[in-house]
Amino acid sequence: MKIVYEQQFKEQLKAIIEFIARDNTSAALSFRNNLKSRMQSLTDYPYACRKSIYFDDDSICDLVYMGYTVIYRIAGKEIRVLDMFKWQDR
Repeated sequence: MKIVYEQQFKEQLKAIIEFIARDNTSAALSFRNNLKSRMQSLTDYPYACRKSIYFDDDSICDLVYMGYTVIYRIAGKEIRVLDMFKWQDR
């Protein structure tokens, strides 16, 4: 499976990394690298995460990581990463 990152996700991730980096640059890099590793594991097990609680669609899942939710859609041989947010924000 191939992972495709939508623009909305990229922008959200960048903002989160910049926010974390204000206090601790190495923590921001660690956050990004560990999240990327978790997401890469989805290529082997795309349904490892729960069905999204935000959408009534079995192809949309929520990856929860350190208080953040990553929304992704399984579409054929692609995983489309749509958005990322902290639960309290929405």
